[in-house]
Amino acid sequence: MFHRLLHLPIVLTGLLGFTASAAAAELSNPLEVAAKVDASLLAELSTSAANPMQRIGDEEFLRRAYLDIIGHIPSPEEVTAFVLDPAKDKRAKTVEKLLADERFGENWGRYYRDVIMYRKTEDRAEIVSGQLEDYLKTQFNTSASWAKIATDIVTATGDGTENGACALIIAQQGQPEEVVSEVSRIFLGVQIQCAQCHDHPTDRWKREQFHELAAFFPRTASQLILTPDRREIKVVSQDFFLNRQPPMGNMRRRGTAEHYMSDLKNPTDKGKLMEPVFFATGDKLPLGTKDADRRGTLAKWITEQDNPYFAKAFVNRLWSELNGEGFYEPVDDIGPDRDCTAPKTVEYLAQEFGKTNYDIKWLFRAITATSLYNAPSAPRRNPDQTPMQTNVAQRLRGDQLFDNLLNALGVSEPQPPGGAGAMGALYGRRFSPRGNFNTVFGYDPSERRDEVAGSIPQALVFMNGANVNAGIRANGRTALAKTMSEIKDDQSLVGEIYLRVLAREPSSNEMKTSLAYIKKVGNRNEAFEDLQWSLINSTEFLHRK
Repeated sequence: MFHRLLHLPIVLTGLLGFTASAAAAELSNPLEVAAKVDASLLAELSTSAANPMQRIGDEEFLRRAYLDIIGHIPSPEEVTAFVLDPAKDKRAKTVEKLLADERFGENWGRYYRDVIMYRKTEDRAEIVSGQLEDYLKTQFNTSASWAKIATDIVTATGDGTENGACALIIAQQGQPEEVVSEVSRIFLGVQIQCAQCHDHPTDRWKREQFHELAAFFPRTASQLILTPDRREIKVVSQDFFLNRQPPMGNMRRRGTAEHYMSDLKNPTDKGKLMEPVFFATGDKLPLGTKDADRRGTLAKWITEQDNPYFAKAFVNRLWSELNGEGFYEPVDDIGPDRDCTAPKTVEYLAQEFGKTNYDIKWLFRAITATSLYNAPSAPRRNPDQTPMQTNVAQRLRGDQLFDNLLNALGVSEPQPPGGAGAMGALYGRRFSPRGNFNTVFGYDPSERRDEVAGSIPQALVFMNGANVNAGIRANGRTALAKTMSEIKDDQSLVGEIYLRVLAREPSSNEMKTSLAYIKKVGNRNEAFEDLQWSLINSTEFLHRK
């Protein structure tokens, strides 16, 4: 660690580079809310995590915050700077710095890209996956409110290769039933799709309520255009229905004037004509309303503060991502007949989030300041144990794991193949090294982390994958070779490798074991290759603690 001390003034300036008065003005409200959340959890659960004496160390906090907010572990220099910084408010300042980092939008844009795309019913929607990611990245980095993002996606029109907000409708083929199922699940946390063919079996929603929601989208469709010189996939808004064209494949190419609920006893019948009614509030629109007005009004009703689900759904999902356990589980099923771990706490936090006009970064500041976020991590509790006693260790998403593997090996991300345009975006991103890695390690982020299983292909990538084996060589132009030439002392080098791969110093026992192994092997290059390989293949590397 000490060979970096000369650079600490520069690193500290970058890490904590904004005025204390500005930080206090921004953070006072989130910190007060965090304290009230702690008290509420203590009252509802008697949770030991609400005890401020139980706090993780600086190294563990820094790695946790970096992975949660920007998806990368801190550099060895950043770890050193943070550990040696005596400021009492350094954790809040670090959170503020990370929220201003462009990798914040990149990390959370990829997260919500997966939330939207993992349950697609149209495989060709991969064409717009990159544009969705870019759109979300921009929204998160420019501090757009969650209400704006929801509104953009619900009301989107145009070419999905230019407007990433179109991706949800395209991913569901423009089918009203599929689109509203995802809109409800993602933005309201209500799985109303179970009421599409019958009354919901475990919730209060009726079949009519599902189809009244679908009645906001009959005039919306998704079109794929294929010509020798043009490839386009777009969302269209239609209010005139002359010269109707037949559907193209399974994609809904043209809308309909109104939505009908099919007659299950007589499938050939046109069914029942449905008015657009929003199930959460009972608000309705008349038949004949134009498409833009239908979807625009629905977006307004979804994001209004008197809607009991919008703020709560986002709070529950983010709380689960940052603490490892949601108030409701799964995170996208918070219906009125669902059990909630701490109902008063989530209601309070959702109300405060709503008062900020759904300021996403504000919510990060509040949750990361809670005692539970700063509590030690542990494996997921058993069902009979008290909830939220510890932060829960979670498996990293594919993108996070890929980025941290590149960091550990000290290599840059290879450029994806493909040229400009939609085809380049599809094949470049999907079949790039990152895309191939995500095929192996990716998962639906709406699933509970303990339900995400490892696989033999995943193990093989780390154990004997060509990129890993090439990156850990102790000769040539690798980062390990360069570091070994710069640091001749074995103990210092062990510490450096731990910092680079796991963002922490080794324990005394780990140091003792590592040095004994190096001595036993008798070949410095081989020993340090083995050490780096073992850390990359460790459970700690694969998880956020």
